Amino acid sequence: MEVFATNLRKRAEALGISHAEAARRIGLSERRYGNYVSGRREPDLATLVRIAEVLGTTPNDLLGESPANQQLATSKDRVIAAVNVLPLPDIDQLAVMIEALAEHRSRRQSS
Repeated sequence: MEVFATNLRKRAEALGISHAEAARRIGLSERRYGNYVSGRREPDLATLVRIAEVLGTTPNDLLGESPANQQLATSKDRVIAAVNVLPLPDIDQLAVMIEALAEHRSRRQSS
């Protein structure tokens, strides 16, 4: 599981979040998450799926080598990872804000 531990560390780093923040977002204790990051333990399937979901990636990407794991996360990846932990009303409000920004940018470009 060393590949998993390495990919997990890289993913959190790419998102610009600490291991403590990743653990909090996933709903794990820092100690448990630390065991995954260090390679001392491996998560069960349900936990693996939750980790991938919250970090905006897939279980396959965390478990294996892939081009996605070799790239730095984009701002879009960071937004998606943050949105994964927001409640639905906040996501709806965020969608309205993003749509307004996109419309504003579109108008500025066509002027």
